[in-house]
Amino acid sequence: MNLAYILSRAVAQGLPFLYGSTGEILNEKSGNLNLGIPGIMISGGVAGIVGAMLYENSVAVPNGKVGLLVSLLFSLLCSVALSLIYCFLTVTLRANQNVTGLAITIFGSGLGNFYGGSITTLLGVSSSSVAATTAAYKAPLIPFYDKLGAVGTIFFSHGFMFYLALIIAFVSWFVLKKTRTGLNLRAVGENPATADATGISVTKYKYITTCIGGAIAGLGGLYYAIDYSNGLWDTNSFGDRGWLSVALVIFVVWKPNLAVLGAFLFGGLYIADIFVPGLTSATKEIFKMLPYLVTIIILISTSLMKKKENQPPASLGLAYFREER
Repeated sequence: MNLAYILSRAVAQGLPFLYGSTGEILNEKSGNLNLGIPGIMISGGVAGIVGAMLYENSVAVPNGKVGLLVSLLFSLLCSVALSLIYCFLTVTLRANQNVTGLAITIFGSGLGNFYGGSITTLLGVSSSSVAATTAAYKAPLIPFYDKLGAVGTIFFSHGFMFYLALIIAFVSWFVLKKTRTGLNLRAVGENPATADATGISVTKYKYITTCIGGAIAGLGGLYYAIDYSNGLWDTNSFGDRGWLSVALVIFVVWKPNLAVLGAFLFGGLYIADIFVPGLTSATKEIFKMLPYLVTIIILISTSLMKKKENQPPASLGLAYFREER
């Protein structure tokens, strides 16, 4: 087993983290601490499988491209719906963001695992046929990647969702850093009262950004369900990937461009125990703790340095009451 293959698996494992962390960064930049991201990722992934299965079982000869588009649509709709619930509760009703986020995670995880575990029974199909045509349509975009050596194996042996994740991350960084919209969004996250006084619609920015961020996070669940798991869903198989995506936000100090490298690092650490021979069960669990330990170290170091650009938005997790402006 060569190093190129190991790095390729780390990249594939890191993609859910990249989608989830990018979505959460956008959430937090608007001042919304959305701890519902893990639930949104799970429900978004299962919704993609449900959509693909409904399509494949409704036509005589299913098409993988169409199935993929249907799964994308279902995933986005489910993720945005849960994000809207979060926004309504926290922005409109000003409910506690931590409690609301945890409730969304519990609800989304339960909803996803229920339908993911029972969809074959509900549709009367065998588990081997779950989204089979759609999941098969995940071939590498560059078919001759194996002729490009180690670089091809690491970076070009993945399907289109790999490139989509990179595009979303760098576009998010560009918008946040280089555009007027990004400046307004950061102002909402830092000081919503001041942003409101200058004519920026705090509610609009929070709603739109949180829904976009939730949709991006849901794509991370979709990638895991359709691509990584080949269209199958095993209850609780998603594990703690959602929470690691939230932790990655701290690790990359709220910068989407750094999330690319951070996600692949987390992906490597997440499966490191597989490639280290002779580990006991206890030692494997220690390896699985590495992403969290690294995040804690980064959190402590950035807090000690107290650099403004490495700190979370000042109004993160706080409800905005316009009457108190």
